[in-house]
Amino acid sequence: MNEVIQSLFSRKSVRSFEDRPIPAEDKLLILHAAAQAPTAGNQQLYTILDITDQELKDRLAVTCDNQPFIAKAPLVLIFCADFQKWYDAFLETGASPRKPAPGDLLLAVDDALIAAQNAVTAAWSLGIGSCYIGDIMEQCRVHRELLALPDYVFPAAMAVFGYPTAQQMERPKPERCPLSSIVHENTYHSLHGEELYNTFKGRFGQKSYEDWCRAFCQRKYNSDFSREMSSSVEEYLKSWL
Repeated sequence: MNEVIQSLFSRKSVRSFEDRPIPAEDKLLILHAAAQAPTAGNQQLYTILDITDQELKDRLAVTCDNQPFIAKAPLVLIFCADFQKWYDAFLETGASPRKPAPGDLLLAVDDALIAAQNAVTAAWSLGIGSCYIGDIMEQCRVHRELLALPDYVFPAAMAVFGYPTAQQMERPKPERCPLSSIVHENTYHSLHGEELYNTFKGRFGQKSYEDWCRAFCQRKYNSDFSREMSSSVEEYLKSWL
């Protein structure tokens, strides 16, 4: 297994960081790595917000579900799906563009997330941990104002970076689903019964599959967070419809 593959296998979310800064040259490498990501038509349909203002970090720690480690992270990056700059360029050059539509948004979100994954992978190779923060979408209406985001810019992902504490390095990486449940040949195959059980059996420990799944549904899928995210994103995206 080469170093790149090993890095992908070992990388895990880190939520506690040592109190030391990330060197400027490593930060620049992380950003350059993000910009080298695959992108639709070489458009780079994203903008990366480098959050350096401590008051803004503190605010994001509150708006993103009151998670103090966000404010303590040496590096906070927000990856925005951005069609605004292309739309503005089209307008300025007399290209007579149509209004951006949901398909354009999804393409831009793809670009933003691929860039983000390049960034976290590059960081891990430098000994720097990271954690994605999904709450940047849950409170996207608040973050639109906080970050001065125009109509055709959407906060697709936020990641916080720093050197992992010893406890974080020792914490085991959560088990992933078996390939047989996530790789289908040629066409989609719906999973039922024993196949679904085998998909998740590494996750429910001493609980029964039924008890674990019902609890997980309430904690995640039926949670206030999940409902609020759907409502906020729907409202935010009206400008794309």
